[in-house]
This record gives sequence, structure tokens and C-alpha cells, in this order.
Amino acid sequence: MMPVIELEHGWSLMETGILKLKRILEGCPENFSGEEYIALYSAVYNMCVQKIPKDFSKQLYDNYADVINAYNKETVLPYIRTKHGEYMLREFVLRWNNHKVLVRWLSRFFYYLDRYFTARNNLPSLNLVGLTSFRDLVYQEGQSIAKDAVLALIHKEREGEQIDRALLKNVVEVYVGNGLGEMEKYEDDFESFMLHDTASYYSCKASSWIEEASCPDYMLKSEECLKKEKERVSHYLHSSTEPKLIEKVQHELLVVVTKRLIENEHSGCRALLRDNKMDDLARMYRLYHLIPQGLDPVVDLFKQHVTAEGNALIKQAADAVTDQAESASGVQVQDQVLIRKIIELHDKYMVYVDECFQKHTLFHKALKEAFEVFCNKTVAGVSSAEILATYCDNVLKKGGGTEKLSDEAIEETLEKVVKLLFYISDKDLFAEFYRKKQAKRLLFDRSGSDDHERSILTKLKELLGGQFTSKMEGMVTDMTLAKDTQIGFVGYQSDKTKLGIDFTVTVLTTGFWPSYKTSDLNLPSEMVNCIEAFKAYYATNTKHRRLSWIFSLGTCHILGRFDKRPLELIVTTYQAAVLLLFNNADRLSYTEILEQLNLSHEDLARLLHSLSCLKYKILIKEPMSRSISKTDTFEFNSNFTDKMRRIRVPLPPMDERKKVVEDVDKDRRYAIDAALVRIMKSRKVLGHQQLVSECVEHLSKMFKPDIKMIKKRIEDLITRDYLERDSENPNTFKYLA
Repeated sequence: MMPVIELEHGWSLMETGILKLKRILEGCPENFSGEEYIALYSAVYNMCVQKIPKDFSKQLYDNYADVINAYNKETVLPYIRTKHGEYMLREFVLRWNNHKVLVRWLSRFFYYLDRYFTARNNLPSLNLVGLTSFRDLVYQEGQSIAKDAVLALIHKEREGEQIDRALLKNVVEVYVGNGLGEMEKYEDDFESFMLHDTASYYSCKASSWIEEASCPDYMLKSEECLKKEKERVSHYLHSSTEPKLIEKVQHELLVVVTKRLIENEHSGCRALLRDNKMDDLARMYRLYHLIPQGLDPVVDLFKQHVTAEGNALIKQAADAVTDQAESASGVQVQDQVLIRKIIELHDKYMVYVDECFQKHTLFHKALKEAFEVFCNKTVAGVSSAEILATYCDNVLKKGGGTEKLSDEAIEETLEKVVKLLFYISDKDLFAEFYRKKQAKRLLFDRSGSDDHERSILTKLKELLGGQFTSKMEGMVTDMTLAKDTQIGFVGYQSDKTKLGIDFTVTVLTTGFWPSYKTSDLNLPSEMVNCIEAFKAYYATNTKHRRLSWIFSLGTCHILGRFDKRPLELIVTTYQAAVLLLFNNADRLSYTEILEQLNLSHEDLARLLHSLSCLKYKILIKEPMSRSISKTDTFEFNSNFTDKMRRIRVPLPPMDERKKVVEDVDKDRRYAIDAALVRIMKSRKVLGHQQLVSECVEHLSKMFKPDIKMIKKRIEDLITRDYLERDSENPNTFKYLA
């Protein structure tokens, strides 16, 4: 049997080892040998495994705590109390590191006690007892003094002085370590004071800088401060402090002065936008985008600025149109200039959104809302939808109209035009104007390229869907098929009797093309023969389609045999029919022409006006005047001549705008009816307000429906027994299947 070790004897052995450990901590060059460590461990082990009453586990546990408490009171505290400032911090850190070594070694000596006695009796571990002793005796007394010293050093560093960052990092570890696994001590005893001190410091700085510095200079200072505070965290503060610290700095340097800084008349956001200061705007975004709602004032000013610039372009165009009111071509040119400038404006501010504001959704939304404001304004009574359609027509015409663009530039321009269309509310109105102009380009061979025609339709289809472009695509397809049909007709003629004149027919599908005015024109015999020949050919290809002839779109090349020299005249089918009458008569009255051609007074007056009252006076009207009367007579002007060998005789332009708007309004009524029925069919019962709002949402992709019109359509659907009012609540509607 092992001899029994009494507490006094065993503890005296432990005291010897503990004393040596203390000397080592105080700097004596000693070490524990393996034999010494085993002897101390064995002494504890033997005193713990002896049978009661010789089991001294409880006494050893208490003695362990007493030793550590005594060391802290008698050695550590006196040293710390004699130090001040940075020296105190060094001592504070040294004593904490020494204490951890003391606890670690003693825990090894008393390992068996910790493993069995403390675990079996649910007592705090020896490590926890040791660390708690330092916290309650040393840390509790020194933390406040240390905190003040650390804050003083941080203040010095903020003012540009060099400090010992490693020391501060070690002091922070003392605060964290004495939390014993929790952050409470660090947060309550140090961090909260440091954050308050930070707020006070930067509040003073902000008050000074905002009075002296411009907005860009202020932002530079603020950005530098935020950068340094982040470095401060990485060098010596706990990582959990960073968001709190940055929030304090942001609040004092940015949030408090937001209005004065951003709305500064001379150097704020508007001035930066006006002067194209992209670097400063990017800095403003970087500073404010991490602050909750921090970007809101920047977004508002951005939207206001873009809206103001767009409105200025609209006003400039309207003023220019007023100045050139007598010149239709001048007005059109101004419209084209306006679209170019709006595209340039969009390109410019898209760069701002992408590069300065990092494609942030708020700025995309602001740009969209700004463009929606001025892109939906009229210019001298002309809607933006029509102006944009005219611009497209100008780009897609042969030679690019007034725009001389390469194929790549045309593609890029079309892409930008479609982006602008996104901002226009009346997309259906654009579609109708575009279709009218597209038809003229295709029918009169004015289109520059089929590839470009199809390209813009692809872009429109991606933006607005296949329904938007189906008719336009059908028109392009029709033109391809019409060419094949014409080739077949030419081949058919080679086998039959030749017509003697060149005759080209373009066969169109009724549903794709705009509606055109038709009349029962009495054609000259030459034209009748051509039509009959084509009818015969077409009947060989299909028996289920009926041809309806639209003479208003036809073009004729006729030879005018004038006295001085013959001239080729390019005229419409109607004009040609009028002129060919003079092959059989030198002089005809208005009434005779009317009876022979079977036209309305309105149509014939327009034709005769073009041939006798405008630039090319191919007919002589008696009496001479600028208007056509039913009593007028007309004579072929055999003396007419022109320096050109071929001339195009234009018809007076017709204002198609009114008809287009009327057609679109009619289509909108049908669209509103369809939307209301579709919504009610799926919902069965719905309140008035909700039905109206859902209808608006449903149709807003194509146009912005008028609320009054929706209400009228609801009433109409009720009278037609599609809907009925609820008998108890008149503001609720029911769907009638």
C-alpha cells in the first residue's frame, strides 16, 4: 500500500512548485523539469485518491483558488496601481498574459482534481476559477483606467500621431478574454465608450468641414476617415466592432449633414451632375449606398436633374417648331433632332447609372421615371409616339433619310430607339404610326434594307411580344411573296399575249396592312387590260382568294409628249387616269372628268389641284386660281417643260394623324372590353375599384388607359349582359357567363 500523504505535507510540496512558477512569471530564468512536474502532479493525484477522511480534494480545490486570489491581490494589483497611461496598459497586458500562463500550469498540476472532483460535484473548472479571479480582482479595477488610456491613444492616432497598435490589440484581447467566452465585457466596458467617443469626435469634424469644404472635398475627407476606421478595426479592434463603428462614423459625417451636403447649391449632387463630375458622383454613391435610405435624396436629385434636362429638350424642340411653322420639312427635321438628342441624353445617363451608381435598381427606376415624364409630352401637337415612329422611318429609308449611317450605326440606333419606346405610354399609337410608315417604305421601294426592317421587328418583339409585331412581320413577308408572284406573272406573260407596257402587281394580305381607301375608279383601257391579265394569272394559282384593287397606292410612269421635249412623269394611278383622258380630248370640264373617272369631288379636286395648281402645271386650269371649282375647265399644257427628264408629280399631303388616332382609340375600346371580360371571367365577382386597377395594370404595357373610358366600357358591358351590378352593393360587379 502507498503511504498516506497528509494535507500539510502534500500542500508544502505544492507550495514549493507554485512559488517556483511565480518566480518564472516574474522573469527568473527557471524551468520545470519533467521530474518536478510529475512529482507535483503525483502529489495532487495521491491526495485525491486516498480514502475518506484522507481524500483532500475539497481542500485542494479551495487552496487552488486561494493561491490565485492571493497572487492577484499581493503581486499583480500593486504593480498595476503604480503605472499610468501607456505604461499601465503594458502592465495590464503583461499581467493578463502571465495570469493565463499561471492558470494553465496550475491546471496541469491539478489536472486529476479538475477531471474528477470538479466534474463529479458540478463545480466550476479550475481554469474558470483562475480566470474569474483575475476578472473580479484585477480586470474590474483596471479596465476603466485602461479604457481611458486606449481612447486617448486612438484620439492621438485620429489626429495623425503614430501609436503602438500592437499594444492596443493586446489590450483589446484583455477585454475580450475577460468576457470568458462572451462579448459582454468588451462591449460594455470598452466598445460602448469607444463608440460614444467616436461619435463626439466626428461630430466636431463634420461641423467644421461642412462650413469650410465643398461637397467633393468633404466626401474625400469622409471616405478617408471611413477607410482609416476600417483599418483600425483590422489592426487592433475586435471584428464585431466594425459595423457599429462604421455606422457611427457614417451617421456623424454623412447622415447628419445629408441635406446640406447633397443639396449644396454650388457643389452638391446637382452641380456634380451638371458639371459631369463622374468620380465625385461615384464617391457619393459609395458613401451613401450602405446607409439605410441613404441613396434616396441622391436618387431624387438625379431624377429631377434628368427630368429637367429632358424637359429642356422638349421646350427647345417646340420653340424651334414654332419658328419654322411654315415649313413642314423644317418641323420634321426638328423632330428628328429631338429624338437624336433624347437618345444622346439616355446614353449619357445610362453611363452614370452603370459606372457611377453601379447599376443600382433605384437609379434605373429614377432614370425610367424621368424619361417617362418628358418622353410622353407632345411637341407642337405631335405625340412622342408619332415622332419616334417618324424617326424610325427616317433611319430605315434608303440612304437613311437625313441620317447617313453605316449598317452598324443603324443597328445601334434601332436598339436605342426601342429602348426609348419602353418609356412611351402610347405604344399602340407608335405601332399604328410605325405600320403606316413601314407600309409606304415597303410599297414604294423606299426601304433601305430588309435586314434592318426585320432587325427592328425582332427588337420590338423581344420588348413587347409577338402580338405587337405580328402584322408588321406579315407585311415584310408579304413583300417577299409578292416578288415571287410578280416573277411568276412575268413568266406567264411570256407564254401569252404581251401587254405592251410594264405592269407590276404587289399582292398583300388584308389583315396585315393598314386600311386604305378604295373607289370604283373607271380605269383607262390600257390599265383594264393589265388588270384582267393579272386576274387570269392569279386564278391559275389560287381559287379561294379574292383580289381587291387599291388604286390609291399605285404608281405609274407615263410619257408626256410636250412641244419642247418629251418628259417622263411619275404619278399615282389616279393622276395617270386623269392625264390619259387628254389623249382623246384637248380640253375637258371638271364635270366631264368627274363622270368619266367616277370619283368623288374630294378625290378629284385633290388630283386636279396637284396637276394644275402646284409646282408642275401639266394641266392649264381656267380660270386660274389656287382652288378647284366644279365650273373649271382643264387643258393639256403642251408648252410645259422642266430641266429634268424625269419628274415626280406629288399629291398634296394628307393629314393622316387624325385617322390614326381615331383607329387607335377604336382599338383601345376593344382592348379595354377584352381585358374587363377576361378579368371578370377569372374572378367572377369584383369590386369597382379593384376591377379598374386590374384593368389598368393589364393594359399598361401597351397604353395608359383612361379611367373614364374604362368606366364607360363597364357600363357598356352591363348593357350588353356581360356584367351585372350586385343587387346589395352597386360598386360590385358579377360576371354573367
